[in-house]
Amino acid sequence: MAGGMGSPKQFNVENAGRKEGHKPKDVKGALLGLWGYLSRYRLPLLLAIFLTVSGNLLALVGPKLSGRAIDAIEPGKGAVNFDTVFYYVELMVIFYIFSSLFSYLLFVVMQNISRKMARQMRDDVFHKLLSLPVGYFDTHLSGDIISRVSYDIDVINTSLSTDLVQICASVITVVGSFIMMVSIEPKLILVMVITIPMSIFYTKYMAGKTRPLFRTRSVKLGEMNGFVEEMVSGQKTISAYAREEVVTGRFDLVNREAVDAYYTADYYSCLVGPTVNFINNISLALVTVFGAILYLLGNLTLGNISSFVLYSRKFSGPINEAANIISELQSALAAAERVFKLLNEDSEPEDNKDALSLEQVRGNVEIKGVSFGYTREQMIIKNLYMTAKAGSMIAIVGPTGAGKTTIINLLMRFYDVDAGGIYVDGYENRDLTRESLRRAYAMVLQDTWVFGGTIFDNIAYGKEDATMEEVVAAAKAAHIHSYIMRLPEGYQTVLSENGVNISKGQKQLLTIARAMLLDAKMLILDEATSNVDTRTEIRIQKAMRHLMAGKTCFVIAHRLSTIQHADRILVVDQGNVVEQGTHKELMEKRGFYYQLYASQFE
Repeated sequence: MAGGMGSPKQFNVENAGRKEGHKPKDVKGALLGLWGYLSRYRLPLLLAIFLTVSGNLLALVGPKLSGRAIDAIEPGKGAVNFDTVFYYVELMVIFYIFSSLFSYLLFVVMQNISRKMARQMRDDVFHKLLSLPVGYFDTHLSGDIISRVSYDIDVINTSLSTDLVQICASVITVVGSFIMMVSIEPKLILVMVITIPMSIFYTKYMAGKTRPLFRTRSVKLGEMNGFVEEMVSGQKTISAYAREEVVTGRFDLVNREAVDAYYTADYYSCLVGPTVNFINNISLALVTVFGAILYLLGNLTLGNISSFVLYSRKFSGPINEAANIISELQSALAAAERVFKLLNEDSEPEDNKDALSLEQVRGNVEIKGVSFGYTREQMIIKNLYMTAKAGSMIAIVGPTGAGKTTIINLLMRFYDVDAGGIYVDGYENRDLTRESLRRAYAMVLQDTWVFGGTIFDNIAYGKEDATMEEVVAAAKAAHIHSYIMRLPEGYQTVLSENGVNISKGQKQLLTIARAMLLDAKMLILDEATSNVDTRTEIRIQKAMRHLMAGKTCFVIAHRLSTIQHADRILVVDQGNVVEQGTHKELMEKRGFYYQLYASQFE
């Protein structure tokens, strides 16, 4: 629910990500978070480790067997021991077949692990979103939140199923190849004393350089998604004001920043692979030269040289592969940090240990000396007092930004007050459980919300055991029953996403029917009839008065003609209740309310 004056939500897409993108990246936290999910699948992980080790060890035997097959070929015409050659070739084929089979099984296992992990992560993120306070959504773009649920988790999923396997295989291959090279000729290892450190230090340097670039890339994509989501939702307004060119210009800026972030990150990451490959090729050339010298000196056989060269390629290859997938790893770590940052956000504070459940609600509400601000520097509500007796109708009026909706936010305890207290039936609302407090209210907002489902489901949303008779009665009271019955499927008509196949007025009538059906002792109407015509609005007001007798109603209204029958009218201006009384009393005072009323009917 949007806040009133001073709402903290900001849509500065140019600055939000720029500040966030340059913060140091918490690699350790991202890795620990990923391990927290991976550790849930210990048995599949153990199987994956076994397959990785076995498959790579079998592949490592191949060069050794190849060398022995070559040594079975003696200098001279026809001097070949074919039995020995075929024996080693057969062993190589067997080992490589099993190595490929293990690699395939490893792929299947890791795909299952990453799929389950992505599903669990999305479940956790979604449940986290439901537990976050309203203030979080007031200060974060919807598109950025959606980007974390979809894009970022997809990046993590892809990295786990491919990059993680490659890294593990690379470690085994590098260590195994080094051991085999030492067993063949330790002297040739000295050739790599220079090239290996060059590859390692260069890769490490580029990793540090590209890490913040990939984090900025993820942030910029979230900003772009947020901007697009905002513009799509306001497309009609954009067209009505002929602001297409302006919006296109702003999108070009956001899009260019996202593309530049992608290009910069990919540019530096693409430098790593070719450079490391060049260093490894130098190493191979040196191995070939010095190996030939040792052969001429009689210290090595041709088979040993061949095996050593193959192992040197296996040794340097994984380093090159690691350099090539470093961009994906950096992107995955950046995505993981964004996801875990959301998961680590503070949830809505838990209820007090001795919090009471609000039962048998009567509907007496009292606000005593309440002060509140979305930020400490700007207070919206200042020393507010209000009393609403059970069954009364309280209207809250005032100019835009006066703090009317903020009062509703405080009544529902979407925010906690900074000073003073709000009491329901004599209980301070912080001494009550949020669930019982909020279920005591039914709410109809100016911004209607319907979901993809039948009309029956939408009306019965707040009351799971609602019968068709109850739903029909609520629809009749909201003056939408006749419209529903004209639809081909009646109450079983399926609404499309966000109810785009019905008008705004009809959506508002559905939400009003939903609130009427809910068995709550208190009702909040925030400009609830703004999308219906005046004639229908009058009928709805009469129906509400009849059906909600004995319920405490809080009504925010801009059209003052709709609240003349309210038991009490609070006139709010700049966070203060400047006047209160009945319509007749306030008109007789000829004060601020009188001026508001006169401005609408003059």
